Amino acid sequence: RIHVMAGRVPLGTDRAAVAAEMETTFIENLRYTADLLSQEDMIGLLEPINNRITDPHYYLNTPHQAAAILEKVGRPNLKLQLDLFHCQIMDGNLSHNLETYFPLIGHIQIAQVPGRHEPDSPGELNFPYIFELLESLGYTGYVGCKYAPKGEWPAGL
Repeated sequence: RIHVMAGRVPLGTDRAAVAAEMETTFIENLRYTADLLSQEDMIGLLEPINNRITDPHYYLNTPHQAAAILEKVGRPNLKLQLDLFHCQIMDGNLSHNLETYFPLIGHIQIAQVPGRHEPDSPGELNFPYIFELLESLGYTGYVGCKYAPKGEWPAGL
């Protein structure tokens, strides 16, 4: 599995003004990439990254946008990499989003909101509930912990 980046809206450019062109280019590039990956029996992962905190210029921001693009690309070896930190920042409603986009999910990443710290740190996300939901949905993949340690990293493990 490999994370396929979506690119950034050019600085000084109005997002809405270039959205259609960026989507068309991204879809063409994803089809090309998916075809190359299929020759190696690999999965490409698209990760929506929030544009409110992490990267205001990143093109792909929500699971809804990613799902629509995956449908247009139409390649079975492209999947959604759902980072619950970004999903919570942009949309919340994690249970609904996990259930809705579960068939597209190829990888899950987690961190606590706010602050992107350890999953067991105080915050908005109830990880025991989320893990139970993932199990009930039949998720058998890895859950990546992508966070910024609050202190020394060994203590966060």
